[in-house]
Amino acid sequence: QVQLVESGGGLVQAGGSLRLSCAASGRTFSSYAMGWFRRAPGKEREFVAGISWSRGATAYVVEGRFTISRDNAKNTVYLQMNSLKPEDTAVYYCAASSRSSGWTKDYNMDYWGKGTLVTVSS
Repeated sequence: QVQLVESGGGLVQAGGSLRLSCAASGRTFSSYAMGWFRRAPGKEREFVAGISWSRGATAYVVEGRFTISRDNAKNTVYLQMNSLKPEDTAVYYCAASSRSSGWTKDYNMDYWGKGTLVTVSS
């Protein structure tokens, strides 16, 4: 079992930055690929960024503005978000997958956090 708790959301003006954190319980954090997903109002949940268990691979749907990283010693994954836009407003979810591939798809994630709200004002 892995429990995930997100933090770092809030209200920010367009052009600003936020860093989301996801703290994971369990001693096998390093063996999970981690991902960030988001659900904007009235829209389906979508993949934002992911990082493999080995830190050797990352994937993004938002190129250039977002950066995902992980600290296995702290059981934490981060999402640095820069140059935020109003369309980035959403609930952001952290998720973990035991798969070695396919972790950009929400149906391949094994564990989910409850989410943290990011609101970007114009």
